[in-house]
Amino acid sequence: MKSILSLLSLVFLLIACRQQSSEEASSYAVISEEMEKSLQENLLATWYPKALDLDSGGYFSNFSYDFQRKDDAQEKMIVTQSRHLWSNSKAAIRYPDVQHYADGAKHGFAFLRDKMWDREHGGFYQLVSRSGEPLLEKSPMKTAYGNSFAIYGLAAYFEATGDSAGLALAIDAFRWLEKHSHDSIYGGYFQHLDQNGTPIPRAEYTPSTSDLGYKDQNSSIHLLEAFTELYQVWKDPLLKTRLEEMLVLIRDTIVNDKGSLVLFLQPNWTPVSFQHLSEEEILRHRNLDHVSYGHDVETAYLLMESAHVLGWGDDEKTLTVSKKMVDHALRFGWDGEMGGFYDEGYYFAGETEPRVIKESKNWWAQAEGMNTLLMMAEYYPEDTMGYFGKFEKLWRYNQDYLIDKEHGDWFAGGLDKQPDLKTANKGHIWKANYHQFRSMQGCIDRLNQWNAGKSH
Repeated sequence: MKSILSLLSLVFLLIACRQQSSEEASSYAVISEEMEKSLQENLLATWYPKALDLDSGGYFSNFSYDFQRKDDAQEKMIVTQSRHLWSNSKAAIRYPDVQHYADGAKHGFAFLRDKMWDREHGGFYQLVSRSGEPLLEKSPMKTAYGNSFAIYGLAAYFEATGDSAGLALAIDAFRWLEKHSHDSIYGGYFQHLDQNGTPIPRAEYTPSTSDLGYKDQNSSIHLLEAFTELYQVWKDPLLKTRLEEMLVLIRDTIVNDKGSLVLFLQPNWTPVSFQHLSEEEILRHRNLDHVSYGHDVETAYLLMESAHVLGWGDDEKTLTVSKKMVDHALRFGWDGEMGGFYDEGYYFAGETEPRVIKESKNWWAQAEGMNTLLMMAEYYPEDTMGYFGKFEKLWRYNQDYLIDKEHGDWFAGGLDKQPDLKTANKGHIWKANYHQFRSMQGCIDRLNQWNAGKSH
């Protein structure tokens, strides 16, 4: 009798496991289909081909809340132009039957090559007019950050089209950074450069709230991202060395012991901190010193992506640091009730946990968060942090508070915290679509793999 009961228990257990597996697969398929529809119809179809400036070249940046082109100067920044180039290139690969993505990529490349590359001194201008005239009075510096996104977009363009001119320009930008921006003493890259490419040091009279002359996490993580993209299409030994250098530098130096990124650092990588000052002064310098939960979750993904591209596989040390960053953000920067990552926190002196100092939830952090949480769910499916459940919650949050189902694209921040953003501009030089595209593309691919039973 006992053996029969044991056999029945085993049968019921197997049935329950199969039902659970079937339910999980159904969930993967449903979310994947939702994301695919949102990616194609809400995001990409809203931006393209409308964003192509067929008169002056490049891409329009400025759009109103209902996605009408703004009647302003339409200045063009290298970061935005490069991100649009990346998006069109990746869309051309993903959706080869939609011709305007390939056309849009070629269109954007021509503007970077003909208008934004400085033919005299090298490097990319940071800001140009709609027609491509450098706006040096408004933006007198070149930046490692801007040039990193140019490399990122150009590498994707070459992957999509096979146009060797795109790869050649990406290599020129990499070599320009190597010659002018790379720090041969302490490693990493100087962010601020004059038009000749000379790094701009921090003078004694520089305002304490200015980031001039500092190194920073943001340019560092996007150089890592750009070198990762370029290395996939150009297996250059020096590029590999610099990619490894940036990965180790970010993982072991810029990520602090608590599991968050130090935002700004001295050239020798000493952290810039205002923790010893009064709370008023700390908040006055918040742009230079806070916990940026969005950057932390984004970087966790970028570190793992780079390790894979380098052939390190599931590098244990890199994965451990990435998990630590995600867990820190979930413990202290996650809205447990509504979902979503808060923008900023701070470890005030004497306090063992960071205090949320900015409760808004910007769009790019919520996009990047989905990709990273799903990655963590694959590596740690049984972890008590419940990564997949939080991924599902974040996707629901994004649908309810960030994705504009009426006019297309995403609001700049979650409407639960900033309802006024419902009528704020959808596009400007700091807001395009690459965060949303990259995240949903990554999530869709991973969910489809899980649904096919290939992993997880």
